[in-house]
Amino acid sequence: MKVKVIAFDADDTLWVNEPYFRETENRFFELFQDYLPQHTVARELLKTEIDNLGLYGYGIKGFILSMIETALRISDKTIPLAVIEKILQEGKELLQKPVEIIDGVEYILNSLKGKYRLVMATKGDLLDQERKLKKSNLERYFHHIEIMSDKREEDFKKLIKHLDIKADEFLMIGNSLKSDVLPVLNIGGHAVHVPYHITWAHETIEAKIEHVNFYQAEKIIDVLKLL
Repeated sequence: MKVKVIAFDADDTLWVNEPYFRETENRFFELFQDYLPQHTVARELLKTEIDNLGLYGYGIKGFILSMIETALRISDKTIPLAVIEKILQEGKELLQKPVEIIDGVEYILNSLKGKYRLVMATKGDLLDQERKLKKSNLERYFHHIEIMSDKREEDFKKLIKHLDIKADEFLMIGNSLKSDVLPVLNIGGHAVHVPYHITWAHETIEAKIEHVNFYQAEKIIDVLKLL
């Protein structure tokens, strides 16, 4: 690899994220146990979230609005206002969660800083991601911060152009095959998949990836062996 820039996803790559969503979802499901089975509520919520991505994008605020919309639909608009208030409170608490750095992250950032240009490339709500970055105290490691509305091939092409490098000089590290790996491979870059034990259903794919520029790592620290 003739890599010049190494980009890191943020949520569930640098810091813990999805478990907090799951905890909030489970409390949401409990609110509707007298209406529908949990698996049905979960299916309805996921459908609403995916349908709303084009309007709200990724992040907690869109998640809150999708929970409220789902609550109104599955209750046929009979849900008490106190429950809507509870959902809003759950969302606010989610926005104030502590930032828990994943094991090995600071070590690898320390090891790579100065040898490569390091970039944080993530998607989600701008204010929330900026909050987490500030609380994480990781900003000092990065040459550039890119918070995208989505991670498609075009989004990565724009990032690579901004960094003034060629695609094969770019390496992306992340936990999502769908968002962090496939788009980068498709434009000629390198990608390392570092799985996290919980992944949002919308980010999962079934396909097995076989590509000369694709690398699998069990933990983020294992990336050093590839470099």
